[in-house]
Amino acid sequence: MTASDDPENAALTLKQDGERLLLDGALVVWTLPRLPAEPPARINASGLGRLDTAGAWYLARAQQGGCLIDGISPAHSRLIEAVTRSLPEPQPLPPAPPLWQHLLERIGRRTMNSLGYFRDLAEYLGRFLGACLRVIRHPAQFRLTSLIHHCQETGLRAVPIVFLMSFLIGVVLAFQGAAQLSRFGAEVFVVDLIAIAVLRELGILLTAIVVAGRTASALTASIGSMKMREEIDAMRTFGMDPDLVLTLPRVLALIVTLPILGLLSNVAGLLGGGIMSWVVLDISPPMFLTRLAETDVDHVIVGLSKAPVFALIIGIIGVNAGMKVGKDAESLGTMTSKSVVNAIFAVIIADALFSIFFQVVGL
Repeated sequence: MTASDDPENAALTLKQDGERLLLDGALVVWTLPRLPAEPPARINASGLGRLDTAGAWYLARAQQGGCLIDGISPAHSRLIEAVTRSLPEPQPLPPAPPLWQHLLERIGRRTMNSLGYFRDLAEYLGRFLGACLRVIRHPAQFRLTSLIHHCQETGLRAVPIVFLMSFLIGVVLAFQGAAQLSRFGAEVFVVDLIAIAVLRELGILLTAIVVAGRTASALTASIGSMKMREEIDAMRTFGMDPDLVLTLPRVLALIVTLPILGLLSNVAGLLGGGIMSWVVLDISPPMFLTRLAETDVDHVIVGLSKAPVFALIIGIIGVNAGMKVGKDAESLGTMTSKSVVNAIFAVIIADALFSIFFQVVGL
C-alpha cells in the first residue's frame, strides 16, 4: 500500500473564501467524501498535494459543470485531462416518435398479442378434440366420475342463480314492454316480445355470461392452483395426460350442462314474463300460453343451438388461462380475472356472429 492509498496519511483541508473553495492537502479517494456533492463556482488548487484518479474525476466533473479551477499544477492538469478524455460522453436522447407512429406501434403490438392468444386457444381446442378422439378409441380412459362431479359443480349448483336471473329478466321485459306497447293498444304483443327475446337471445346469452363469470374463474383457479403446486408436472411424471384428466371432463361438463341451463333459463324467463303480464296487462295464463304457442319454434332452436359453442368457448378460455398461471399467487389472480373478462367478451362476440349468420340464412 502506498502513501496515497493509506487513509491515515491522507489529509485534506477545506477553506471557503466567498464563492471560492480552497483545497489544501491530498485529494484522493479517502478524502473525496469531504467535498460537497455539488462543486462550487470556483476552486483554488494551489495547495493541493497528492491527487489520484478519484480526485481528478471530481475536478473534471466540476470543470464540465462550469467551475473555474486555478492554481493547478501541470502534473495534476495532465491527470485531469486524461480523466476528462476517459469520461463517457452523454448520449443525446432520441427524438420522440410522432403520434401516428406511436399509435401504429401500439396497434401492432396488441394485434400480435391477440394473434398469439388466438393461437393458444386453437392449440387447447386441438388438444381437447384430440383427447375426445382418444377416449372414443379407448373408452376405458374416460373418467366418468370426474365428468359427473363437474356437471354438478358447473350445472346443478348454477341452477338457482340462473333461474332467478332469467325470471327477473322476464319480469322486466314484460313491465317495460307493457309500458311502451300500451301507447299503441298493442299490449297483446308483449307475449311475442317476451318469447322472442328470451327464447332467441337473452335466455341463453345471460346464462352463458353467468356461467362464464362463475365457471371460467373456477376452471382457472383450480387448474392454476394445481400448476402452482406442480401437480400437473407430477401427473406427467406418473404418465397421466392432463388433457384427459383435467381438460376433457371440465369442458365436456360445460357442453352437457349449458344447454340444460339455457332451457331452464327460457322457462324461468317465460314464467316471469307471464306472471308480470297477468299482473300488469291482465293477460291470463291460458291466453299467454295460447299466444306463446303461436311463436315459431325456430326461435327455440336458434337459442339452444348456441349453447354448445358458448360452452366450448368458456371451457377452452378457462383451461388456457389456468395453464398460463405462474408460480406466484399474483399470477393466479391476474389470470382468473382475464379468463372471466375474455370469456364474457368472447361469448358476446360469438352471439353477435350467430345473430348475423341466422339472419343471413333466414332463421
